[in-house]
Amino acid sequence: MSSNAAVLYERIQNDPEHTKALFRQALQDPQGALKAICDLGHSMGLPVTLDEVKAHLASLDDADTKQWLIKARGGL
Repeated sequence: MSSNAAVLYERIQNDPEHTKALFRQALQDPQGALKAICDLGHSMGLPVTLDEVKAHLASLDDADTKQWLIKARGGL
């Protein structure tokens, strides 16, 4: 399922509305944002676990993701 995390990340990254909503949620409720990512994956037919999402985010090396992780680190 780890490949699902990569595909899901790509879809979220290409959808400004999802990206903004998840970033705003991560600022206030990091764990809730991770759950929302998992829920979104299930609704898109790309089931992922919290651990898979965390592992995928940790493996990325881009500025936008690093900013999100800094803001959401309390939940990760």
